[in-house]
Amino acid sequence: MPLVRRLARPLLASSFVYGGMDALRNPETKAPAADKVVGDLPAKLPGMSNTAQLVRVDAGVKVGAGILLGLGKFPRLSAFALAASLVPTTLAGHRFWEETDPAKRAQQQLHFLKNMSMVGGLLLAAVDTHGKPSIAYRAKREARVRAHQLGEQLPGHS
Repeated sequence: MPLVRRLARPLLASSFVYGGMDALRNPETKAPAADKVVGDLPAKLPGMSNTAQLVRVDAGVKVGAGILLGLGKFPRLSAFALAASLVPTTLAGHRFWEETDPAKRAQQQLHFLKNMSMVGGLLLAAVDTHGKPSIAYRAKREARVRAHQLGEQLPGHS
């Protein structure tokens, strides 16, 4: 694995592991903000009764996927999971458009943009194929090769 990936993945993952651990320990402090995004969703999910439980699940995703990304295990899947988890977290925690105090609004907007930047980095990590062709490219190429081979085997084709 190139040096850049060895450094970048743990750096990107560290914030998720740290924040996820905090949310696992203190889900009740995050639940009121999450309520604004999830509404009554927890009551509709099996085994869930409140938003704090959903916050714990999200925190578990962040810790687990963060550790995997940091270690370079399933990096594309873990990066995608983190990106998917970060969007509702950002919408819940950094609602700058609701702030009336200019200083608080600017602070929340900064955090919102930082998180969206992290989503961008995670999406890049999710599509990083280490310089190898993607699965879709390889599948299309294999299909063309097989079609060509089949065409050569048919009578009247050369």
